[in-house]
Amino acid sequence: MIKWRKWARELAIFVVVLAAFSWGMDQWRKPTPPEIMHLPDVTLISGQTVSLAELSADKPLLIYFWATWCGVCKLTSPMVEGLHSDGMNVLSVAIRSGDNERLMRGMTAKGITFPVVNDELGRLSAEWNISATPTFVILEQGKMVSSTSGWSSAWGVQFRMWWADARIFSNLAD
Repeated sequence: MIKWRKWARELAIFVVVLAAFSWGMDQWRKPTPPEIMHLPDVTLISGQTVSLAELSADKPLLIYFWATWCGVCKLTSPMVEGLHSDGMNVLSVAIRSGDNERLMRGMTAKGITFPVVNDELGRLSAEWNISATPTFVILEQGKMVSSTSGWSSAWGVQFRMWWADARIFSNLAD
């Protein structure tokens, strides 16, 4: 019984240290999106132009910054695709991943259908100060309310989206 308590204590300490490290890394790599009045309209590879402010007005918007050359993105993109398929409000930005035709071919081959902006030269990601791929940003009513970079689980992203949505409802009650 004493060994079990010792292991539980060690595990608890490890989890706390890991969470603190993860939080610290997120704060260090935190993007800096433009102010709501300067949020750009973006053009999807389909040719459709969308407004980030409008997409995040009624429900939180997950913006997924990724790249075809990113190893971790190969793990997170199918998760984001699943969230998109389940109806989550998702927009992605492919950073320096080739021209539209090449990007579309790669996405089709992998069964990825979420909306994507091709940031071929990395200008949009530089404007947002994205320093790591993948990076997940949640906009609520045009303002960033959450961000994380690196691998994230579907549950982690869903919780962040739920939290942002709950904030909207608490703001409406005021």
